[in-house]
Amino acid sequence: MKNYIQAPLPFQGQKRRFLKEFQTALKQHFSDEAVFVDLFGGSGLLSHAAKRTLPGARVIFNDFDNYRSRLANIDRTNALLAELRPMMADFQKGEKLDEKTKLIILSRIKREQKTGFIDYITLSSSLLFSAKYAVSFESLTKETMYNSIKQSDYNADEYLTGIEIVKKDYKELFTFWRQHPNVVFLVDPPYLSTDCTTYGSGNYWRLANYLDVLQTVTGTSYFYFTSNKSSIIELCEWLERNCGNQNPFAGTTRKEITTTLNHHAKYTDIMLFKNKNV
Repeated sequence: MKNYIQAPLPFQGQKRRFLKEFQTALKQHFSDEAVFVDLFGGSGLLSHAAKRTLPGARVIFNDFDNYRSRLANIDRTNALLAELRPMMADFQKGEKLDEKTKLIILSRIKREQKTGFIDYITLSSSLLFSAKYAVSFESLTKETMYNSIKQSDYNADEYLTGIEIVKKDYKELFTFWRQHPNVVFLVDPPYLSTDCTTYGSGNYWRLANYLDVLQTVTGTSYFYFTSNKSSIIELCEWLERNCGNQNPFAGTTRKEITTTLNHHAKYTDIMLFKNKNV
């Protein structure tokens, strides 16, 4: 089956840069006997990679953000983008669209909205500046548009084949699976102080939310993803040294990838993993 190296549709925070390290760790430290529970499933990329790496394993994708609905409507999204491409033919790649062209595009999108589903996140990646996302027609109208349109169709064939899909609060899913002897939790929560609008929840991810997630990596086998911007690892180390708290990350293997945003800004993505059974 096809092995995807990134999610088939745009998704904020997908772990495509960590796939190689993630799959290597799966091969070296885990087996097909495990049950992988992707608590914050997002785009399903970690679930997909786990199933392709260990085909015999049971993989459960928590589609809390309803990514499936975007995949199910991929043909409609492709058809709409095909109509928008000629409207931007007079603009260079990355060039700002004039107001007249923007209004023409918005008019077409508004008509499409009456038919039902519109994938505004995917549209955003073709119409807005890099890393900018609109989640509704109203928010799209407020943005400056650019010719960033994808020139080929999106395809998601076999992306979630063999994967079990649920939609639950991550705490409920964790409680159900935590006593299973071979469960491995994939824990990729929104980063601290992140606006989660594009995830579908519309919530701001606060420190209390972030600390609650630590319950899922206490005494379990897991992969946990964070960044140096959150300082959550340093916080747990400080609490261990000064307050006698148990550090949930003790005994983990750590992998890092530096991401450069521009000439002046960069940060470090971090993956921690642990198999308590070895």
